[in-house]
Amino acid sequence: MTQVPKFGDRNGLRRVGRLDIPGGGQVVVQGRYAYVGHMAPPHGTSIVDVADPRRPRLVSHLTIPPFMHSHKVRVRGDLMLVNYEDLRRPQPEFTPGLKLYDISDKTKPREIAFHRTGGRGVHRFDVDDRYAYLSTGLEGYADYIVQIVDLAEPARPREVSRWWLPGQWAAGGEPRGPEMDGHYCHHPLRLGDRLYTGYWHAGFVILDVSDLARPRLVSRLDWSPPYPCPTHTALPIPHPIRARRWLVVTDEEVQFRLAPRPNGFLWVVDITDETRPIPVATWRVPHDRPFDPDHWFGAHQPQEQVYPGDSRIFVTWFSAGLRVVDIGNPYAPAEIGHYVPHPGPGETRIHSNDVFLDRDGLIYLIDRFNGLDILEWTAGPPRAAHPPKAQTARRRSRGRRLPRRKV
Repeated sequence: MTQVPKFGDRNGLRRVGRLDIPGGGQVVVQGRYAYVGHMAPPHGTSIVDVADPRRPRLVSHLTIPPFMHSHKVRVRGDLMLVNYEDLRRPQPEFTPGLKLYDISDKTKPREIAFHRTGGRGVHRFDVDDRYAYLSTGLEGYADYIVQIVDLAEPARPREVSRWWLPGQWAAGGEPRGPEMDGHYCHHPLRLGDRLYTGYWHAGFVILDVSDLARPRLVSRLDWSPPYPCPTHTALPIPHPIRARRWLVVTDEEVQFRLAPRPNGFLWVVDITDETRPIPVATWRVPHDRPFDPDHWFGAHQPQEQVYPGDSRIFVTWFSAGLRVVDIGNPYAPAEIGHYVPHPGPGETRIHSNDVFLDRDGLIYLIDRFNGLDILEWTAGPPRAAHPPKAQTARRRSRGRRLPRRKV
């Protein structure tokens, strides 16, 4: 049995509250509510009242058919968007795409539109005040590509454009050699006029989206091979550090990898010149283990909410829980905290899967198997504990933050 970190081990973080909830793929927070996209059917999306973070309370829950999952969720004002993706067991009834809900009444989400895509459906996506940026299958393309969708009229989503790596457009006759296995869009994130996109075993791409109708490649960087794990997320840091611009990139610990080790880890990439991204440092939990199907041990997803002056990166590390990495010196990232949850009821393992850093400093950690933990930082005041405005890889919602009780 692979040795894993001790449950409950923590440094610099403490638990404020917890809700036992089916395993989640994503958690986002707006106002007094947290939204959780679940990993496995029949669980689709949950809305949780976190006005009192010590006592999170389930408000509503959407269910889905058994042949799919809806594990990602984004919220903008009273609009909630969730993905529909198959579970590698295609069914004639399955319709791939993005579903939109009116959540003005949080107890009764109301479907208002469905944007149909293709292939296995939508995997991950980003949203700003008007547009959605999808990793999705589309008819005639190999695997997932980038699709940009206009949500100006939420009841009538409309495709604006699409972008793919040469070789993905099968219907267009583009040749696709064996070296392109695993070359597909995984996770797009917008900041300004750029779309920073993890592209799995094709590394990451930086796209110029100043003209949304014509996305243009700025650069691509790929390190797998020789490194075994695919690129999951390319997170742009919205403020300069040491007068330079940065990406924090995570590779994902997965079963289908190029080699048994090393485990997936975190990269720091200098993008001061975006046409020539340069890796300058890496960080990983200081253990190296062969892949274990019961205890994935490696990087997954960093928080996407980056606040001015804050050099902390909260990143989920599956069975190693949540790790807090300081990139104040981008050339020598260092761990400054961690939190390993306890398993949920009936579980013997944990896989910390996604994390959200709220602007009031609370940290929301969702597990792949069970449980939403709400944490707070205890290792001294964070560098931007109460910023006037959050800067994230996507534009912030205008939802008003309700005051919390002191804990």
